[in-house]
Amino acid sequence: MAILVTGAAGYIGSHAVQRLLANGKRVVGLDNMERGNAGAVAALRELGGGAFAFEEGDTTDRLGLERLMRDHEVSAVLHFAALSLVGESVERPLDYHRNNSLVGLLEAVRECRVPRLVFSSTCAVYGQPPTTPVTEDAPFAPVSPYGLSKLHGEQVLIDFLEARKQAKSKFAFAALRYFNVAGCDRTGVLGEDHVPHSHIIPIVLEVALGKRERVTIFGEDYPTPDGTCVRDYIHVEDLVDAHLRVLDALGNGERRVYNLGIGRGYSVKEVVESCRRVTGHAIPADIGPRRAGDPPALFADPGKVQRELRWSAEITELDAIIESAWKWMKANPNGYSV
Repeated sequence: MAILVTGAAGYIGSHAVQRLLANGKRVVGLDNMERGNAGAVAALRELGGGAFAFEEGDTTDRLGLERLMRDHEVSAVLHFAALSLVGESVERPLDYHRNNSLVGLLEAVRECRVPRLVFSSTCAVYGQPPTTPVTEDAPFAPVSPYGLSKLHGEQVLIDFLEARKQAKSKFAFAALRYFNVAGCDRTGVLGEDHVPHSHIIPIVLEVALGKRERVTIFGEDYPTPDGTCVRDYIHVEDLVDAHLRVLDALGNGERRVYNLGIGRGYSVKEVVESCRRVTGHAIPADIGPRRAGDPPALFADPGKVQRELRWSAEITELDAIIESAWKWMKANPNGYSV
C-alpha cells in the first residue's frame, strides 16, 4: 500500500513526501512538471530508495490516475497539485479552472476505492474576510479565479462524499485552508525554488544573496501597528505535520475542514527586519504604493484543529522560519542543481 502525493515535485508536496518517507511510508509522487523541480525529485529518490516512486503525469488524466493507483495500491491521497498564483489566475482563468479541477482525480478515487483524501485548500476561499483572526465559518468571498477554483474543489468533494455515502463507501476527506507557507526543510535537503519567486520571504532573501538590489514594501499606511500588511506565516514542516495528523484522524465517511496557521501575524516590515537579522545584510527597502486587493491583516484562528486534533504549529518565531529558508537558499543560490 502507498500514499499518493500529487504535486510531489513542488515546494509543499516534496516536503510532504520527505516526511512520509521518514515515517516509514511507501509513497508514489505525481507531478506534471510544469512547475515542479527535477532536483526535488532527485533528492527524494535518494532519500526514499525503493520506498519512493515518481511518475510524471497530470491530475486531470483519469485513466492515468487509475493505472497509477492500481499499480501502487494507493490507500490515501494528499492532493497538493495546483496552479496557485492569484494574479496569474486573473490573466489565465480557464487554465486555473481546468488544471485545479478535482473531477478526474475523484473519478479515479471512486473507481479504485481509495478511502481517504486530504485536499490542499487555501485561505483565498475567504477573499477579504470581515474579521481577523479567520475562523472556518467566515463567509466565502473569493476575489480571484484561483480562490474560486479551490472553493469549487471543496464543493465537489462535499457532493462526492454524499454520493459515496449513499453507495455505502468508506470515503472521507479533509480540506485544509492555510495562509502563507514559509521556510524550508531544516535538514537542508529540500527548499523553495520558484521561478520567479512570488513569496515575500525568498524575495527579500534574494537581496541578501545579491540577486536583487532592494525590495519594495507595498504601502505603509494600513491600519496596522507599523502601517504595513500583516500575514500569518506557517512553516512548511508544521503544515505537512498537520496534513499527516488529519489524514490519520479521518474516520469513515467524515468531512473535516480546518484553517492552518500560527494564529498571529507578522508585518511586512517585521519580515524585512528579521531577514536583516538572520542574514546580517542591510537589505535596502523602498516604500511603494499599495497593491489593489491587499487586506491590512490576514491570519488564521487555528482553534478548531487545536481542539479536535491537539495540533498546533511548533515553529512560530519569525527568525526561526526565515533562518530555515536562508540556510537552503544560501547553500543553493541558484535553486536545485538538477
